[in-house]
Amino acid sequence: MLNGTTLSGPKCPSCGDKKMVTDQNTGELFCGTCGLVVTDKISDTGAEWRSFANDETNRTRVGPGTSLTMHDMGLSTIIGTQNKDSTGKPLTSAMKSSIERLRTWDSRTQAHSSADRNLRQALNEMDKLKDKLALTDAVIEKAAYIYRKAMEKKLVRGRSIHGLVAACLYASCRNTETPRTLDDIAKGINIRRKDVARCYRLIFRELELKMPVVDPVKVVSRIASIAKLTEKSKRKAVEILEKAKKLGIAAGKDPMGIAAAALYLSCISTGEVKSQKEISMASGVTEVTIRNRCAGLRKMIQEEKIL
Repeated sequence: MLNGTTLSGPKCPSCGDKKMVTDQNTGELFCGTCGLVVTDKISDTGAEWRSFANDETNRTRVGPGTSLTMHDMGLSTIIGTQNKDSTGKPLTSAMKSSIERLRTWDSRTQAHSSADRNLRQALNEMDKLKDKLALTDAVIEKAAYIYRKAMEKKLVRGRSIHGLVAACLYASCRNTETPRTLDDIAKGINIRRKDVARCYRLIFRELELKMPVVDPVKVVSRIASIAKLTEKSKRKAVEILEKAKKLGIAAGKDPMGIAAAALYLSCISTGEVKSQKEISMASGVTEVTIRNRCAGLRKMIQEEKIL
């Protein structure tokens, strides 16, 4: 069968069968049993590529929307990859070579300056990290916005693209409260943690970013899943952290450290056998930090009688 969709609507005038097939390439509707072409002109109900309204800003009928994650924001046009004309017939060899040459020049002219090429490479790196770190579209959109702001401030010149991309992604994760550490992003893009931290401090200072305080409750699920803890221990840890936040004990503390300590204490309470070393490896903080945070939380637990 040709590349098309089968419809069970009108009957075939020749054999009376309802198995009608729509060919998307030629725009024909024909019978799937006897092959009779019912009509050769089908209306395309998809999105239109030009606006008929006087208002140029109205893009409701112009296809896909714009996005900061594309270097041209989705506004440029490209020459299609199919070597067929408007009627669906294959192009001649001479015309095919001309179209190939036009495609090459079309691709080159989209990024004619060094800044455009830099932006295109940076956004490609962000797209790769999106799948590697399981990030959402909102995080990548925010990271692209921060990178464009860094380009406006001329912070990109003379610096590593990978370092700035990683810093923008980390800033975006912090801004959207997505639990990703510097080590996660540095490992994902395969550069040193020190380089990511240096670039992050630069954009934080120069762009005057306002970052929310990380909620330790949001990193509990991450540590618990890596350490393979039960749901009961996780819920008890959240209960401890909520009480610690109300009493102000969690203020100024590393969110990952205090979340790891709460999980360790909840494991002791529920009888689940997990060592400090296992919790430490899952959270990325040292055992000494966990012991220090446990001391403050134990005192609170004894006073409030939580466990």
